[in-house]
Amino acid sequence: MHHRTLKHGLIPAVIIGTFALSSCGSDSDNPPPLVGTLQSTSAPASGIYQKAQAADAAGDSKKALKLYRQTADSFPSSKDAPPARFRQAQLHEQRGEMVEAFETYSNFLNRYQGSPLYSKALARQSAIAKEATEGNVKSGFLFGRKLDTDKLVGMLEKVRDSAPQAGTAPAAQFQIGQVYQDKGKAAEAIAAYRKLVKDWPESTQAPEGQYRIGVILVEEAKRGNQDMGNLDRAREAFQDYLSRYPDKSRAGDARKQISLLGNQDVQRSYEVAEFYRRKGDNESARFYYKEVLIKHNSGDLHDKAAAGLRNLPQ
Repeated sequence: MHHRTLKHGLIPAVIIGTFALSSCGSDSDNPPPLVGTLQSTSAPASGIYQKAQAADAAGDSKKALKLYRQTADSFPSSKDAPPARFRQAQLHEQRGEMVEAFETYSNFLNRYQGSPLYSKALARQSAIAKEATEGNVKSGFLFGRKLDTDKLVGMLEKVRDSAPQAGTAPAAQFQIGQVYQDKGKAAEAIAAYRKLVKDWPESTQAPEGQYRIGVILVEEAKRGNQDMGNLDRAREAFQDYLSRYPDKSRAGDARKQISLLGNQDVQRSYEVAEFYRRKGDNESARFYYKEVLIKHNSGDLHDKAAAGLRNLPQ
């Protein structure tokens, strides 16, 4: 009876262990090893890793890739797993398989934060994402298409989230805004730049992000977007720039933008006054003509508003 109990007690453990090894083929299904759980030695892992290195040295990158992947997938807690995963990513990159390389570096970064190779992996992950935003990374090795917006943003989000305190994070967040801006997705670009300024206000990218918020809002108003409040929000964005970053390189540009927006406000007031005059609403027309005179002491619009005001019936 004791022997039967022991036997039946072992079977579930064996099944669980077998299932754990067989499920290692999918990187996303495997939680990263806990800190301090890397084994100092693992004979099976070491044997596969050595075969991978031999194939690598012989120039058989396809076989080496398979064996490096097997080492890291099947024995993620072995001491050979981090260098195997890193080398797997490098080989993908050398073979021009940039999407696969990016995903493999991401897997490495998620699992092996304590590895001495971590900084190198982070740098390569970031570099590939940057190349992707410039259109130099395709969806496949041969005859691939440029990555779509969602894929690009997803890659940059992984870079950002891999090391939120590193300089790669705000750089990636800025690139997210730039991707959306280049695609004409104004709302998404503004949201991305605002997150950059909010979460990394001291980063080198934050001032430019703040300035671009204003630029996008001005462009939206010029496109005939019916929301005239865009001009007011643009002014606020440029004023925020001057408040946050008065000594940065875009300060002069921000002041010019605010001045131009002021002129547009006066033009808008004059046009509204003319609109009400044509409708016969003299009181409203008088209000907006006076607003032009208050905002401008001289100039063409000042003279036109003064003339319009004189010609209104008393």
